[in-house]
Amino acid sequence: MLDVRLLTEVSPAETEAMVERGWRRFGPEYFRPICRGCNECVSLRVAVKDFRITKSQRRVVRRCAEVAVQIGAPRVDEERVGLYRKWHAAREAACGWHENPLDEEGYRRQFCFPQECGREMTYRLDGRLVGVGIIDEMPRSLSSTYFFFDPEVGKLSLGVYSALCEISLATQLGKDHVYFGYRVSGCKSLMYKSGFRPYEVLIGRPEEGERTKWVGVIE
Repeated sequence: MLDVRLLTEVSPAETEAMVERGWRRFGPEYFRPICRGCNECVSLRVAVKDFRITKSQRRVVRRCAEVAVQIGAPRVDEERVGLYRKWHAAREAACGWHENPLDEEGYRRQFCFPQECGREMTYRLDGRLVGVGIIDEMPRSLSSTYFFFDPEVGKLSLGVYSALCEISLATQLGKDHVYFGYRVSGCKSLMYKSGFRPYEVLIGRPEEGERTKWVGVIE
């Protein structure tokens, strides 16, 4: 079960306060799990100053040496919508996801909803769009919201590379943390998140005004 709230005109500081308590933003929707007696979905973040890149992640960086990364405001066009459809169709075939025939208006609503902290990171190979990452830039942190990529370049491990780029960006901007959403036990597609170490997990689901407790994990 999810607690879902439809919110507009939320400041970056207010967004950060919610993200720190385990909320995620997707367009105008803010959500977090509220399943009774279940804590399988755990919020995960990386403290930028403590992050240590692994040998396998360095190999990903080398594989992606020709990928150009740009940062700007979220945009919608045929190129982005086409890439999203291509990626989602591959997920449908591989993982049994439901169809999601997103058009430009749906893309705009989900990924380009007016939000002061919204940013887009695009990844191009030889000029061709191969990946899009949506992030939130908040006063002390970044939140990784969504990422999709061209399945034809799957061997590049763009998902891992995008996370490394977000950590690098946070370092450049002097941020403390990058929030990577939920670590879900038993979910293979989300296991990569625990590869960015050391990371911290949120204890419980603190309400507004309650103190948050994040515990470091070293594996």
